[in-house]
Amino acid sequence: MEGITFERQFRTLYSEGYYITRGDERLGRVDLHYATEIVYGTLIVETELSEDDINDLIEQVDDELVMTADVERDDFQVTVYQGKELGFYSDDYFDDEDDEDEEDEEEVK
Repeated sequence: MEGITFERQFRTLYSEGYYITRGDERLGRVDLHYATEIVYGTLIVETELSEDDINDLIEQVDDELVMTADVERDDFQVTVYQGKELGFYSDDYFDDEDDEDEEDEEEVK
């Protein structure tokens, strides 16, 4: 697929996560996990893509991300999901929600 870029979201010793974009459109994300001889990928596409486009995208992930990592691999196994992001949750989100609940309780008293 043409015009695809990968924007790293995180990196650890054994994994990486990337947003996948084409121009201003976010197509999805891919998480890569580096095991001893196998690289495992989880690809989430947020738009409807043909089987050929998904295969091309997996090949591009392999060529541009997996093969450029300093990890030898015997296999690249990818699980593909299609869906949409429903939200982003973190401790800050839940702390803010707890603060709002406490304020609501104080107003009731």
